[in-house]
Amino acid sequence: MIRPSVLVFALLISLPAWYRLLFDQLALTQVLIRFLIAVPIAAVLLTAFRFVTSGYGVTEETPATPVDPKPLNE
Repeated sequence: MIRPSVLVFALLISLPAWYRLLFDQLALTQVLIRFLIAVPIAAVLLTAFRFVTSGYGVTEETPATPVDPKPLNE
């Protein structure tokens, strides 16, 4: 759950609260609570995104034919 991508996404989700902290409209504890609430939400959203996109780019390939190794000095 504590991946850099999750923490960055949680920071983006809670960015309005951090902005309001700069102008003394919110207390630091409220901003940190909002960030802590955003962390599991970001983890769930990114997990769902990874689940949906995990199959993209995967193609069925034909199996490789086995090759017998031959010595170089023949």
